[in-house]
Amino acid sequence: EQRTENPCVDGSIPFITTTYQNRIMKNVDKGIKFDRVLLIDDNDIDNFINERMITTNSFSKVVIVKNSGESALQFLKDNSNNPDVLPQVIFLDLNMPVMDGFGFLEEYESLPASVRTTCKVIVLSSSISPEDINRASTNQYVVKYVNKPLNEKYLEAINF
Repeated sequence: EQRTENPCVDGSIPFITTTYQNRIMKNVDKGIKFDRVLLIDDNDIDNFINERMITTNSFSKVVIVKNSGESALQFLKDNSNNPDVLPQVIFLDLNMPVMDGFGFLEEYESLPASVRTTCKVIVLSSSISPEDINRASTNQYVVKYVNKPLNEKYLEAINF
């Protein structure tokens, strides 16, 4: 008789399934920190990994992904009067073509106050340049600087 409910022929539960189930159960107890998060990064692989990290750790219910600073700014402008759509957290990469993260921050300053007070910007970058870190960290809209890759400990440390 063949069992279809279990993916392993020998009837055992795969390790990854058990690990994933344990993570889900742990996060049910934690509750979800935020309703919406915006990821701004031109790298699709980074976006995929970060989105999975955010959702599997119950950091946010919804993850909005934008591949450029321009498209992110347009999204924020279009939804400036809709608090049910605005993200509470923005993860911003610094190194992007056309408009880098610093260009985004300059334009962000001119967005309506409804956006600037709702959305907290966290720089998520692979840059280890002291100049980049200092410049980002001293920006009035940046609440935290986090090095890639995003991980569970970084997410747990984000509270506001």
